[in-house]
Parts: sequence; structure tokens; C-alpha cells
Amino acid sequence: MMSRGGGEGCKSHGVALVIVLLLLLAITVLAVAGIATATIELQSAGNAQYYKRAFEAAEYGIARALAAPDLSTAATPAAPAKPACAGNCSLPVTGDGYDYSLYYDDGAPGAPSGDGGHSIGTGIDSHRFVIESTGQSARGARSGHVQGIVVPGPGDD
Repeated sequence: MMSRGGGEGCKSHGVALVIVLLLLLAITVLAVAGIATATIELQSAGNAQYYKRAFEAAEYGIARALAAPDLSTAATPAAPAKPACAGNCSLPVTGDGYDYSLYYDDGAPGAPSGDGGHSIGTGIDSHRFVIESTGQSARGARSGHVQGIVVPGPGDD
């Protein structure tokens, strides 16, 4: 004969099994949520790194434009001086791309129209140039920079 007490023990084991399965389900949901959050944070950190690389590529483009010996007042926004690599420029180490446009800005506030720069003394004028540089990196990261420079040069006096 079976006693009734043995059946109650089986019921308590069944309830414990259900509770353990529910706890396991909750832990699994938390683990999956944690992995998803970590993945998003890793991607966000990567995007920030690629943006920084694009920023550095744009800065490199400005440095290359400043090193260019061609500072001609004939370069205009419509026909600027461009790098010799013709749109396929890349940084030596990372391979990130850059491009720049260098032109004479005769439309700056206070600048004379087309016939020279600001007079800073007898026979010397200052000429304003603009460099527009862009950098590109992976994942579509882009950065654009504009730098103005003033160069002393011969005047009309």
C-alpha cells in the first residue's frame, strides 16, 4: 500500500522544478540583455574611434595643404588648388582618406575685390586663403574642417 504522504513530496518537487526553471529563464533574459547592451556599447566606441580617425584625416589634409607651395591668388572657390593624388589621398599608416581645396578668398569681409589683400605697409599686402578639408574613415565616418590663413605678399604700391 502507498501512503498519501509520498504523493505530497512529489508535488513539492514539481513546484521546486517550476521555480528553478523560472529563475533560469530570468537569468537567461538578463544575460541576453547584457550581451545586447555590451554589443551596442562596443559598436558605439568603434564609431567614436572611426570619427576620430576621420577628424585626424581632415587635419592631415589641412597640414598637406599648408605644406603645398602653390599659394596662388588665381585659385578660386570654383577652381581651387587640389592635392596631387586627385581625390584618392590616404594617410600613410591608417589608409583613411582625405581631400582638400585651397583657394584665395577675395570676398572676405574687408578684403578688396580681386586686386590684392589688405595693405600692411608699403609694397606689402596680406592675402587670405581658405582650406576646406574632409576626412573619411570606416563605417561612413566623415569630418570636415575649414581653415583660413593669411599670407603676406607683394602689394600694388
